[in-house]
Amino acid sequence: MSLKHIITPFSAWVRAFTKPYTVPEAKTMRPGAPRYRGWHINDTDRCVGCGTCADICQNEAIDMVRVDEPVNGDAGLRPRVDYGRCCWCALCVDVCPSASLGMSNEYVWVDGDADVFRYTPGVDEKPWDESALGWRKDEGFHLFDPDRVPMPHLDPLERVKTWAEVVIGYAEEEARREAARCVQCGLCIAACPARMHIPDYIAAIRDGDDAEAVRIIYDNNPMPEMCGKVCTRNCEKVCSIGVKGEAIAIRWLKRYATERFDDLKSVIDVTRSDVGKGHTVAIVGGGPSGFTAAYYLALRGFSVTIYDELPRLGGATFFGIPKYRFPLPSLDKQVQLLEDAGVRIITDHRVEAEEFARLREECLAVFVGTGLMKPYRLGAHGEELDGVIFALEFLRDYHIDRPVEVGEKVVVVGGGNVAIDASRLARRLGADVTISYRRREVDMPADEEEIEDARAEGVEIFTQSIPLRVETREGGGLTYVWGPAEMLPAEEPGKRPRPQLIEGVEHRLDVDRVIVAIGQGPDLSWMGDETAHAVGDKRGWISTDEFGATAVDGVFAGGDLVNPVADAISAIADGLRVVEGIVKRAKAKQK
Repeated sequence: MSLKHIITPFSAWVRAFTKPYTVPEAKTMRPGAPRYRGWHINDTDRCVGCGTCADICQNEAIDMVRVDEPVNGDAGLRPRVDYGRCCWCALCVDVCPSASLGMSNEYVWVDGDADVFRYTPGVDEKPWDESALGWRKDEGFHLFDPDRVPMPHLDPLERVKTWAEVVIGYAEEEARREAARCVQCGLCIAACPARMHIPDYIAAIRDGDDAEAVRIIYDNNPMPEMCGKVCTRNCEKVCSIGVKGEAIAIRWLKRYATERFDDLKSVIDVTRSDVGKGHTVAIVGGGPSGFTAAYYLALRGFSVTIYDELPRLGGATFFGIPKYRFPLPSLDKQVQLLEDAGVRIITDHRVEAEEFARLREECLAVFVGTGLMKPYRLGAHGEELDGVIFALEFLRDYHIDRPVEVGEKVVVVGGGNVAIDASRLARRLGADVTISYRRREVDMPADEEEIEDARAEGVEIFTQSIPLRVETREGGGLTYVWGPAEMLPAEEPGKRPRPQLIEGVEHRLDVDRVIVAIGQGPDLSWMGDETAHAVGDKRGWISTDEFGATAVDGVFAGGDLVNPVADAISAIADGLRVVEGIVKRAKAKQK
């Protein structure tokens, strides 16, 4: 043993006369560091109840509890934290899409009741609610990518020279990367009228299983390729990622998956059940609502026939959406699956009152989904002149290969998607195009992306312009006369402001065609006066119950005739409800 080993124990006695480094004052309150991770806080006005915090918590310390009724984009849920499980890792704060969740720097809380350490931040009042210190997600920091994978488009100046599809579509790697941004919160499901299983099929795309994604999609949407190209995508408007970044490209991911397979029967099982065996159903109108009802009724064993007066099924998705947005092969692929499911299709056939009455007698149910085929008139002097045409007829004639002439200069009156489609079609036919809309651009009901695309293609947009009259022009052509409008406050909360004509001011525009696109209404005259009066109101709109049943026994209705939203996905949702109603009717008949 060395001398060092003998002396060392005695040298430790020096410490007995040294002042200790710590002071034994455990009761002294000391503030946490400015970025300390203490008790949770939540800005409930910013929180959307997506549940991402609960999903990421590895200790299962967070439950989502109902604190309010759900509204569009807010599930009405808020996180409740259990501090018997929480380890203060702050992953919940870092992942929060809306950056509503944070942690104060308060850390001292003494109570004899263990239950009080489970509370809902921002709802259950706490002393640290207004704390400006503590852990917050840094501005610009995300555990997910806030930026959408860009979608490639054809060059605007080139695409107006062709009928090629404007949106090119995601490549496989791009789709996988975009799908990986989804946090699987599910807010999109509630916003989708058809309640599609959006997080599930996005997860399948992310995981590389495109066939499974398509099977999930077709569970409650028989026209997903159409929706992947032209849907109004309410789902994206409530996406929690979109609160601080760009919403997941749900529509484009749906398009990607459905375009992967040319033969849908190789992926989708169209085996029929026996639920509706022995029952027949007639579908009048092959638009999205009738298409949906026919497909899912056929899968349930019903004998289904669709009657449509146009040469192809699809309704407005066929004749109203130009080919550069929704190519016909995409529609044909979906129609083929309908036939594979056993649906009989009769096109170029208009059902009239006598046949309608016979179908009601012979069938378990008749579904009416004929859409809005009666264009609204302009209400201006001169609208009866040659050269004034309706957008709906213009689009239809083009799609069924009737000759359409637009001349060199066109004005389209209206601000909805039909007006945008008509204007972009006229551009491809070689015309200079101006849109005249009576409100502001922000009030236009058309899809914002479609407005931007139209402008990029050279369409000029006049807003706050009220049509006054149409005049013939010496030497041929027309003069469209419009007056400027000022915007008055809306009469009711949530309504659009009212345009008021500024008297005494007129503007003139020389054109070859005036295309009217200010909306359209129902026409039930084909049913016969008695039946039309029984199912519709004085304006021709049809009222139904929750399953699409009308006031006439055995007659169901859906789509734009019933639903004022007037978009394809809402019509699909109507078709799904009607399937439930007709199945219930069949079961009742069997008792």
